[in-house]
Amino acid sequence: MTVKGLLAAYAAGSLTPTEAVTAALAQIDAIDRPEVWILRVPAADLQARAKALEALYEAQGSAVFEQMPLFGVPFAVKDNIDVAGLPTTAACEPFAYTPDASAFAVQRLVDAGAILIGKTNLDQFATGLVGTRSPYGAVRHAGSPPYVSGGSSSGSAVAVAAGCVAFSLGTDTAGSGRVPAGFNGLVGLKPSLGLVSKRGVVPACRSLDTISVFAHDVDDAWRVLSEIACFDSLDGYSRKVPALGLLRAAPRIGVPEQLEFYGDTAASQAFSSALDTLTTHLHLTTQSIDFEPLKAVSALLYDGPWVAERRAALGTFFETHHEAIDPVVAKVIGKAEQFNAADAFNGQYALADLKRHAEALFEAIDILIVPTTPTHPLIADVKANPVELNSQLGYYTNFVNLLDLCALAVPCQRRSDGLPAGVTLIAPSGADRRLAELGARIQALFASATEAASAGNTSEAANTNEAVNSNDVANTNEAANTAAASIAALIQPLPFQEPTVTLAVVGAHLRGQPLNWQLQEAGARFVEAAHTAPGYKLYALANTQPPKPGLVRATLQQGWPIAVELWEVPLRTFGKFVADVPAPLGIGTLELASGHSVKGFICEPSAVSDDSGALDITSFGGWLAYLASLKANPQPTPQANAL
Repeated sequence: MTVKGLLAAYAAGSLTPTEAVTAALAQIDAIDRPEVWILRVPAADLQARAKALEALYEAQGSAVFEQMPLFGVPFAVKDNIDVAGLPTTAACEPFAYTPDASAFAVQRLVDAGAILIGKTNLDQFATGLVGTRSPYGAVRHAGSPPYVSGGSSSGSAVAVAAGCVAFSLGTDTAGSGRVPAGFNGLVGLKPSLGLVSKRGVVPACRSLDTISVFAHDVDDAWRVLSEIACFDSLDGYSRKVPALGLLRAAPRIGVPEQLEFYGDTAASQAFSSALDTLTTHLHLTTQSIDFEPLKAVSALLYDGPWVAERRAALGTFFETHHEAIDPVVAKVIGKAEQFNAADAFNGQYALADLKRHAEALFEAIDILIVPTTPTHPLIADVKANPVELNSQLGYYTNFVNLLDLCALAVPCQRRSDGLPAGVTLIAPSGADRRLAELGARIQALFASATEAASAGNTSEAANTNEAVNSNDVANTNEAANTAAASIAALIQPLPFQEPTVTLAVVGAHLRGQPLNWQLQEAGARFVEAAHTAPGYKLYALANTQPPKPGLVRATLQQGWPIAVELWEVPLRTFGKFVADVPAPLGIGTLELASGHSVKGFICEPSAVSDDSGALDITSFGGWLAYLASLKANPQPTPQANAL
């Protein structure tokens, strides 16, 4: 039950949406976890939705997958997110209302072909990181029922981890989209604030909330984000977030100088071992950072005036229906009475000063890596000590949204006691793709290690931990890197919400060539392979490193159509890209075989003159064909008279 697995099965004709829905419902019955769901869509409605999708497939064929990138994929949403015609409870039945319209993000998923299975349980009013604060029952951990599932997006995480749906939506204010992911061995993608509209979401702290995504792997989560990351003019907090391009070199990684695990040695060992594996096999270098300013930010969320934002979200309901609110939730939100308007401003001032520390931190590093959670408590222990243990779980998560950072929780190796464990990657707003690219490589590395351990019959979780650092698993490194590169190649930039320039590249900037990183750094997106109009000549330039071609306009009789790639480049990064182009190359206007004109690489005539040493390679029709000929024949001789 994964996004890419389902789509591949549909494309191959080995599965239908009806069969996928039937399998999802059967799995829900099989796991027998009624506390996961607050509301499920009636089976008859699900079958009708599946049949409608099948009819579209019969009418459109494979074209339906482009129109609906999530065709037939079952998903769930946290029950503080609106679905048209279904009650929204926020885990408080007296609060329930039935919206006429779905949340902006939900509607985009439905339009993309996904099939909503139901609405999931949560810590009431999204207040908690444990998954126990709900009148619909404490959501038990997917694999180890005595342990908490994490919250507040508890049901959303378990529904995915248990194989009932391929992905789910949660919300994240203080870690609710990351803690349950870490506990249940999932990817938890927390986007940059404003990247995903929260119109149609019951607010916890409206200025800090964001919809998050739970999935089995980074690629699946990124596919979902690509559908819901869209500016919504009707949401006052929606933003067109400028995306940061990929990094050319390995990212500079920060790790807290002092790590806190509250005495949980299994958690401490799992993080230490994971970090060793990442630095060894992904060749990452780490540096210690001062975590104290980030802890100070976290304190503002629940011990400062921001708790009043939770109180504001409930309005008069907090007073008129106080008895319907979970006692622990009521106690947390009730702390708002301790603060006044002056405290709110003072809190803003304190946060502004602390943001300066965060800005300085991310000038020294590119990505911060922390344990997703410092410990994993039992449900019984949380019920006995609900506030303190809940607070511990936010140690590495609470500061992120206050500082306008993005984050990605990624599963790694399991703890010595068999429970899942992982790391969370954190970076400035707009770095979502950077996190996804690194997260894909991390996940592929540990997946390869786990497969190697399984092949060696090391089935015990503790043995898997040892195997992940063994010489045998180290030998799988090359395969892991190959798999990761394949996954990361799928993590294209999110759909652009800003002006762009279409650029034709002809040589060293093509995919797989040595300067393609400059396009990636600029945040460019590959569009398609194409050809110039007839009337161009291509030369292998002399004395250039790396080797480069020069494209020049010729007469229609002398020139040929030349193979190019079209890339979409954000206008805000295009200027630097052009400035970095060295002579004798430049950027001009090319005419394509399609009749369109685009910006593209051109060459100064002097660099291809008779005495320049440049080699006329026009007859090869493109740079890649010329390079291929060099492998077959080290000294090709283009036939000029063949033009």
